[in-house]
Amino acid sequence: MGAVVRTENLTRRFGKLTAVDHLNLEVAQGEIFGLVGPDGAGKTTTLRLLAGLLDPTEGQAFVAGCDVRQDLGRVKDSIGYMAQRFGFYADLTVQENMHFYADLFGIGRADRTELAGRLLKMTRMQPFRDRQAQRLSGGMKQKLALMCALLHRPQVLFLDEPTNGVDPVSRRDFWTIIYELVKDGMTVVVTTAYLDEAERCNRVGLMHEGRLIRCQAPDVLRRRFELPCYDAEMPDLRSGKDFLEQCGGVASVEPAGASLHLFLFPSQTSAQTLEKALASAGLGPARLRPIDPSLEDVFIASIRRERERRI
Repeated sequence: MGAVVRTENLTRRFGKLTAVDHLNLEVAQGEIFGLVGPDGAGKTTTLRLLAGLLDPTEGQAFVAGCDVRQDLGRVKDSIGYMAQRFGFYADLTVQENMHFYADLFGIGRADRTELAGRLLKMTRMQPFRDRQAQRLSGGMKQKLALMCALLHRPQVLFLDEPTNGVDPVSRRDFWTIIYELVKDGMTVVVTTAYLDEAERCNRVGLMHEGRLIRCQAPDVLRRRFELPCYDAEMPDLRSGKDFLEQCGGVASVEPAGASLHLFLFPSQTSAQTLEKALASAGLGPARLRPIDPSLEDVFIASIRRERERRI
């Protein structure tokens, strides 16, 4: 299937700050694509460019076959956009908010009744249709925002950290809804700060300082990372981390529960060499064993390596 979302050298600057830096991206129809990165990586700016809420400084963006800059009206008809702070009305009920957005989208009474009923059932919000928005829990507010963004049956859905600050049960429910939407052919582009949520995406793009530094399926990102990963156990993790960070051949080292996870340059060092060095420094006994990295391991190591390249 062809790309429903595509960018060509998409760039946005704010004065001297380059928020999105020559982004080249393709998202296929029916795909869940996740954008992951630290604060300030350019994730939200990317979504705003794709939704036509910002003009690019350079480059182009295409959504649902339309040039976002040249044909914004058709793009807006094709997308749903859920910002981090969605603008529903706190003193209106769930149903009243949905009717308000249906009016904005020009949806007729018969269509809105049928679609609103389906959305309320999908999100399990029927018992709360007459509750004021200000009296909803955080998870319910996110579900209301999602329903309002879906009222005009968009082809592409942009979600900007939709589960940020939401409890784990509501997060799970939210992702169940996303899967249902994709089954019906919708394409979803989502930014998230949660690496476990990134695992749920078909593909993940890792962003750093406006650049897309990796873009693959989550399992491919883990399996094909170019450096081997090790789990390191030792009596004093803090001192061990400080020591390993100074050792040649150690690409990155980060706490991971009751141990450390580190990536090594095999041509420069080995697990056995580091075990001996830790013991000689009085930080043993240490045990390093090879493991498959988590997506979080790959994410942190990728950011560190990108920073080193730019120094």
